Amino acid sequence: MRASLIQIAVNEGESVSSRRTRVAELVREQAGSDLVVLPELWPVGAFAYEQFETEAEPLDGPTYEAMSKAARDAGVWLHAGSVVERAGDGSLYNTALVLSPAGELAATYRKIHRFGFDQGEAVLMSPGDSLTTVTLPEQTLGIATCYDLRFPELFRGLVDAGATTMVVSAGWPARRRSHWTLLNRARAVEDQSYVLACGLAGTHAGVEQAGHSLVVDPWGEVLAEAGPGEEVLTVDLDPAKVPDTRAQFPALKDRRMGR
Repeated sequence: MRASLIQIAVNEGESVSSRRTRVAELVREQAGSDLVVLPELWPVGAFAYEQFETEAEPLDGPTYEAMSKAARDAGVWLHAGSVVERAGDGSLYNTALVLSPAGELAATYRKIHRFGFDQGEAVLMSPGDSLTTVTLPEQTLGIATCYDLRFPELFRGLVDAGATTMVVSAGWPARRRSHWTLLNRARAVEDQSYVLACGLAGTHAGVEQAGHSLVVDPWGEVLAEAGPGEEVLTVDLDPAKVPDTRAQFPALKDRRMGR
């Protein structure tokens, strides 16, 4: 399975509509990949809290429309990052969208763990309450978003739901980049899964983004890592490596807690 992670630079001065158009073209350029992954809240910026209310959209809003056409044109599965979703009752969610190669909405995931310590996203967004997996022809994706990475029980839940590849979209701050690398490798090792971690680049709302998207194999080895700027990371994954790893080193079957 060929996966392409598009590490998008979100900088002040580019409008949301212009960025949608630009990112749609970047997705189309990945024709030939099986899966394309975008970062968290790339239309508006993960820390642009003051724009959440004005840029919120329904699930079938302008970001979905643009990404649906791009996925269909490229013929790829597309984890379209996340958007500020406005639900029917007016509540806001940080919601990931996964689209099929036909451009259909295959799954959504409302971020469960909101960042901010009683500020920012933690008070502006409502929490999700359910895990999401997506079955592709050769892999089952487990979906997580940014701050979720610090909560290993979420990933164990995804393993129990059948996930073999964890997809993490993020807007991770540069000042904690060492945590980003460490936690993604830890989730891969402890869950014996691939981890595809796609982050934002650039600086928005005064927060420099970490970039350094990475692909980690089930043994915790980093197969590819981006730099700090906008970049496309493309890696070929062996679907057999997850079951092979779990058979060679069957630690998951020795779990005594949390089942």
